[in-house]
Amino acid sequence: MKNLWDPKEASQFEENSLQMRVYSSRLLGNNSDLVLHGGGNTSVKFQETNLFGEEEEILYVKGSGYNLATIEKNGFTPLRLKTLLKLVEVENLSDTEMVRQQKMAMTNPDAPSPSVEALLHAVIPFKWIDHTHADAVVTITNTPRGKELIQEIYGERLFIIPYVMPGFKLVRKVHELARNVDWNQYEGMVLLNHGIFSFAESALESYTRMIDLVSLAEKYLGKNSTISCTLPEDSVPVETGAKTVAQDSVPGKASFPEHSTLQTLARIRRKVSEIRGSAMLALLNYGPEARGFANLPNVKEIATRGPITSDHLIRTKPVPAVLDPENLEKSLENFASGYKAYFERQTNGQQTCLDCAPRWGVWPGKGTVAFGRNITESGIVSDIVEHTVKAIQHAEAIGGWKPVTEEHLFEAEYWELQQAKLKPRNDVRGVKNDTPEFEGKIALVSGAASGIGLACARELFEQGAVVVGLDLNPDISNILSEPGMLGIECDVTDQKAVSEAVAVTVRKFGGLDVLVLNAGTFPAGQTIEEMDEQTWSKSLAINLTAPQQLLQSCVPFLKEGIDPAVIFMASRNVPAPGPGASAYSVPKAGQTQMARIAALELGEFGIRVNIIHPDCVYDTGLWTPEALERSAKRYGLTVEEYKGRNVLKKDVKTKEVARMVCAMAGSVFAKTTGAQIPIDGGNERVI
Repeated sequence: MKNLWDPKEASQFEENSLQMRVYSSRLLGNNSDLVLHGGGNTSVKFQETNLFGEEEEILYVKGSGYNLATIEKNGFTPLRLKTLLKLVEVENLSDTEMVRQQKMAMTNPDAPSPSVEALLHAVIPFKWIDHTHADAVVTITNTPRGKELIQEIYGERLFIIPYVMPGFKLVRKVHELARNVDWNQYEGMVLLNHGIFSFAESALESYTRMIDLVSLAEKYLGKNSTISCTLPEDSVPVETGAKTVAQDSVPGKASFPEHSTLQTLARIRRKVSEIRGSAMLALLNYGPEARGFANLPNVKEIATRGPITSDHLIRTKPVPAVLDPENLEKSLENFASGYKAYFERQTNGQQTCLDCAPRWGVWPGKGTVAFGRNITESGIVSDIVEHTVKAIQHAEAIGGWKPVTEEHLFEAEYWELQQAKLKPRNDVRGVKNDTPEFEGKIALVSGAASGIGLACARELFEQGAVVVGLDLNPDISNILSEPGMLGIECDVTDQKAVSEAVAVTVRKFGGLDVLVLNAGTFPAGQTIEEMDEQTWSKSLAINLTAPQQLLQSCVPFLKEGIDPAVIFMASRNVPAPGPGASAYSVPKAGQTQMARIAALELGEFGIRVNIIHPDCVYDTGLWTPEALERSAKRYGLTVEEYKGRNVLKKDVKTKEVARMVCAMAGSVFAKTTGAQIPIDGGNERVI
């Protein structure tokens, strides 16, 4: 493990300052082999003068829910150390009361709630304290000889504590074991099956000790265990030179799942969503490490023993679902019933069972799948799974993977303080609060780099969906660059490119629920008599054939979607055509007829297909000031008069069209298909 301490950078901060605490905390937080997504905590103790001129020793500890990788000074909570040490002497204290008392010890009521391990930092009599869930250390302790191996590796350098669930019980355990201990003989402390502490009188020494101690564990694993990535013969990576695929980061470099695998992935996602009661993303790790793990002959047995640390339970549940390739739905149903049975075995009647859906799955021969309601949640699970897979194999090589017992897992999973970390979005029962309309949904929008298409992509994203946008514009990947968005440069008239772009969408997020067929072109006005063949053919290809091809590629995945919906972006020119626009109006009318037929054909699969006819939408790249001026002049009107050429005398904004698209894709139109909805300010001819 590399020591990232930079003397030049560290010299910018005073040695005994909160900013120095921020600096070294971030060094730890940016190493995923030490902490993952909010895990671990750090602290420092300072002498401060209060309002009354009295000297107090203050413990600054990481605030609950803060991430060490990005923490700032305001992420640390100041607490009176004297009060905390008095709390430690109380023999029995519920965790809820412990949290309440810790808050009463805060010197700044506006600071975040302190880490639930604040009392543990108070007990350790050092100025600087670092705590991580280092993979290598916890892996070694998750074996039958964990304590012996730690002693073999470290000798007398570490204070070893048996597993006790975090909270007041752990604090009391450490306090009792340390009554006659000289802390100065130790460089750190190991909590078996949980993590490691380092401590010192300077930030540099505490950080360096953490790196050195974890490095010893890593060296031990490197010397005594190996991880095999053997793949089944029939899962050779599929090479593809498609531009669309190259833009997506696919584990295993050139590897890419075959079409049938992606359809199965979408089916898995649908079943998990059904069990959860809400739409879920399904992130497939198809890389060699994940597939090698999934291909192990005993994977079902070793994968279901438990997580690396109980800290991961609120993200991953105790075990994954092991998917049976012969009966996927049944294996997921078995997971749900198994989880319910686990709850019934362990509950004392005071808890309410959480949802029974898995948070990750092992797919033999294929890899691992992480499930989550949004890109953040599923991404966190995916990261944890990647580390878990490695830890299990390392532990198996040095004696066997043996995490804590089921009883301890239940105790930690249903710990009220753990469940509190899921708020405010969820209450302790997992009931969603203020859930965005499209959370967990996957949307694909064509022509998404500008105008109505870009507005649709952004609106769907703002309402909770993950969004893939297709466009000829090579800058599309930068335009749609936020986490949960993906821009793919794609010519929608190229059937192969379209098919591959759809495959990337499913590979990236697990399925498809919403399709917005927006890409189009408005050719220069020509009468039928004047029409040249190139203009006519190009418009037909883009405005009629392209949406047909894209829909065709999407239908197999929409059939596995969650309340799937298709929206065709047609035109006011369909119900009210004008002269000189046949090259545009005819394919748009054909597109509308295709949508009506699609509604009839796809209704039996629960796929809704509706049509929107926009007009008077002038905030797009098509309508430059010059173009507006020319068009207004043709009618003898001012630009403002021209923009108000409708019954309501109002122009339509791209965002308003996008909001209508979202309404049509969402619950408002849940019982509507085959409808044609104008959004044009009211056109007399249409009316």
